[in-house]
Amino acid sequence: MIKLVASDLDGTLLQGGAQSLSPRSEDLIRRLTEKGIHFVAASGRQYDNERRVFAALHDDISYIAENGSVCIHQGEVISRSTIDPDLCRRILEEIKREGNFEVVVSREDSCFIENNDEAFVNHIVNVMHNTTQIVDDIREVDGPILKIAICNMNDGPHIVDKYQKHLQDMFSSEIKVVTSGNIWIDFIAPGTNKGAALEKLINRLGIKPEECMAFGDQYNDVEMLQFVGTSYAMSNAAPGISYYSTYVTDSVDDVLEDLLATLP
Repeated sequence: MIKLVASDLDGTLLQGGAQSLSPRSEDLIRRLTEKGIHFVAASGRQYDNERRVFAALHDDISYIAENGSVCIHQGEVISRSTIDPDLCRRILEEIKREGNFEVVVSREDSCFIENNDEAFVNHIVNVMHNTTQIVDDIREVDGPILKIAICNMNDGPHIVDKYQKHLQDMFSSEIKVVTSGNIWIDFIAPGTNKGAALEKLINRLGIKPEECMAFGDQYNDVEMLQFVGTSYAMSNAAPGISYYSTYVTDSVDDVLEDLLATLP
């Protein structure tokens, strides 16, 4: 029996660039929680942002944010991981040398960006509604740092893929470098991922992996998809993601509807 459902947000539960839950999704998740099934929002987004997306559900659900760097259940931090300050400095120096990527540095209380690209600033502040501070030099942000994310909104996914390979060659022995959507690359602390955070959460809740269901569409979802007993890759997922999942689906909502139909 499924006792917990975890879902990625962008490209998975939220489709087509949506920044809020559809009424159908909200209703399905509420009905799941009323049946005693835990729901976990598992995203690369910051915790504050996830809370806004699920404002109508408040602490009825749990949160894995910043790609597993922080896991929070009913206001309690279950796990937290940070990036070594020297490694942060070297990553940011390398990105600055390249020059074609905007940077988001994430702390637990806020994310930090520079005011270099009007469209990027608008996306972070007014589209995603992140809790944000704008700084003159991203390299001067004090830690502890949960995650570094970089974005290219102008040149297309092929540029992102090429630069990711370069960054992996430089840093993969020290930190995880993964795509998080077609235009984003994330740096995540060693040993940190959505699956590891979910494991800590279910240990707290007394739930087994085989009693969990998960949904995802990118390589930052792989560990979570592999960890649970039943997993779904989205049909429009990044190439190869379906290899790590049990099934493929066009719609999280459709699967949740089917799950609810099996419950007493």
